[in-house]
Amino acid sequence: MRLIIAILIPFLAFFTIGRPIAGIVCLILQITLIGWLPAAIWAVYALSQYKTDEKIRKTLAERR
Repeated sequence: MRLIIAILIPFLAFFTIGRPIAGIVCLILQITLIGWLPAAIWAVYALSQYKTDEKIRKTLAERR
């Protein structure tokens, strides 16, 4: 679901992963039609980084 949000409404994806400042910057970038594509790519990248960080946290928690 977050991936669809990241593609269609990129700035909202940042708010769902707890990065509101990046969400505001992404919204400013997304306002222009040309900036929408880089905003969507940035949101998908940030989402993949978030998922990787969650996996690392889960693995470290299981080790303890």
